[in-house]
Amino acid sequence: MAGLLRRALDALYLLAGALAALALFGIFAVMMAQMLLRQLAIPLPGADDVVAYLCVACAFLALAWTFKRGELIRVGLLIERLPPGARRWLEFAVLSLAAVLVASILRHTWADAMFSREIEEVAQGTVPFLLWIPKLAMPLGAGVLLLAILDEWVAVLRGRKPGYVAAAEERAARGDFSAEV
Repeated sequence: MAGLLRRALDALYLLAGALAALALFGIFAVMMAQMLLRQLAIPLPGADDVVAYLCVACAFLALAWTFKRGELIRVGLLIERLPPGARRWLEFAVLSLAAVLVASILRHTWADAMFSREIEEVAQGTVPFLLWIPKLAMPLGAGVLLLAILDEWVAVLRGRKPGYVAAAEERAARGDFSAEV
């Protein structure tokens, strides 16, 4: 059962990262289409709005995947100098705080998207997009990040090294210090 849950969670993080990459490609595609159509004097209505929505989707959907890979910015000046026992409890406390904060973000972004749906809010640009649809990227990304944080929280509670620390150590062992810059 634990192996199935592990594979499901890892697949969810990968799917969120893949959707973020797809949003990034969407930004590229819309901007290229806009540039090419501009040469033909053909406007692309709503392009700026779509790019903005895709930017938000890209940022939020990538959070869990980058967190699990140890790619998010993390200040370890204090925690890396602590003995293992104290480090474990500080990791646990920080992950607990992160879970509370991300849960709050999830709650508020979900409420905002549902309120937009309820009042049938539309974009003020040239194309009246229903705003609740692109707004869903925020609670979806925050929800997957919350799962990733709780996943690491359980690992630390069980006395294991967090995955983001192990990933950073593996990169350092390969001589890859790109995330440290």
